[in-house]
Amino acid sequence: MGNKKYGRLMLDLAGTELLAEERELLADQHVGGVILFARNITGKKQVCDLVQDIRRCSEHILIAVDQEGGRVQRFKQGFTALPPMQALGDFMSSDLDQGLELAIDTGWLMASEVIACGLDISFAPVLDVDRNHSSIIGDRAFSDSADQVILAAKAFIKGMNQAGMAATGKHFPGHGGVVADSHLEAPVDQRTMAELESRDLKPFVSLGSDLAAVMPAHITFPAVDSSSVGFSHYWLQHILRSKMGFEGVIFSDDLTMKGADVVGGYIEKSEVALAAGCDMILVCNCPEGAREVLAHLQHLEMKGCEKIATMRASKTISWDDLTNNTRYQQTIKKLQQLTATGQSDECT
Repeated sequence: MGNKKYGRLMLDLAGTELLAEERELLADQHVGGVILFARNITGKKQVCDLVQDIRRCSEHILIAVDQEGGRVQRFKQGFTALPPMQALGDFMSSDLDQGLELAIDTGWLMASEVIACGLDISFAPVLDVDRNHSSIIGDRAFSDSADQVILAAKAFIKGMNQAGMAATGKHFPGHGGVVADSHLEAPVDQRTMAELESRDLKPFVSLGSDLAAVMPAHITFPAVDSSSVGFSHYWLQHILRSKMGFEGVIFSDDLTMKGADVVGGYIEKSEVALAAGCDMILVCNCPEGAREVLAHLQHLEMKGCEKIATMRASKTISWDDLTNNTRYQQTIKKLQQLTATGQSDECT
């Protein structure tokens, strides 16, 4: 990887194979990442081939997916059905030692399957503190106890790191306090900084040294700052960087989400997010928006970011070696037993 600077834009793809125009986009120096969605995947071999094709377009590119488990699992056919993280948190509550061990193994298994396909990261884990309050988080969170989230997430991250995957904590400073879904609207959380520090912020503070990256939420906390977090210099520079001492990568959440529209159009959103301190911005499910942002980055001659290279997978593993691995086989059995006890692992 050397000192290669990665482009600041992460975009998505239309289907299961690269289009000619997508090859051209991926070769642009300002495109530093690709995120895959369920529509891009039909099976293990197909996604492995797609990833190889992406890397032929650009050697220095970060390839990501949202493979959290439960409702958010893009890779399904041929992959392990992962439970929602709440199931792991609940298991820890009933059996701490076994629960921690399973959290480590689940993080390792998730990361190993993603890396075996040639990708670098899954945007995980969710560090939000929630159970039934937020319409979009819910069982994606390990627990509605901040301390339990810290324990479970630290174990999960340990497993991810063992597989060679860097961890991304989301959604800073916590999405569990609002009912609204930031994909569909612009949530506002009226809590004070003191209230956030006593609950939602605790996992990010405690796990800061375990995280290689953070993804801020599209939420406004007017009692703290008038700007939405992902567009806020105060949140990203003063709180996250200066006060908390976080030195890793900051990814914007998807700029096509309704929660991001508070800033304006795609050019405005990209400008403000980068100025606030985001190292890489995501523009997904809107090819026109991604092209608009790319043209703007080209016009600005925006410099790349060396730090993004730290998110590349540090290990490789073949599917043959993985499926023959005893730890892999045993972890799948444990997860099957967990879901058989009545814990939901439905994907919607």
